[in-house]
Amino acid sequence: MKDLLAALGLMLAIEGLCLAAFPVAWRKAMKAVLHAPETPMRLAGLGVGALGVLLVFLVRSF
Repeated sequence: MKDLLAALGLMLAIEGLCLAAFPVAWRKAMKAVLHAPETPMRLAGLGVGALGVLLVFLVRSF
C-alpha cells in the first residue's frame, strides 16, 4: 500500500510539473483528446497500463 501511494504521489507531481511548465501544450493536448476516437484511446491506455505493470515488475524483480 505504501508503494501504491508513493507511485500515485509521483504521478501527481509529474503531471503537475508538466501542467505548470507547458500550459499551452497541455490545453492543446486536452482538446485533441476530446476529439479523438475512443478505440485508439482505449488501446493506448491498455498499452501504457501494461507497460507500467511490466516496469514495476522489472524494478521489483531486479
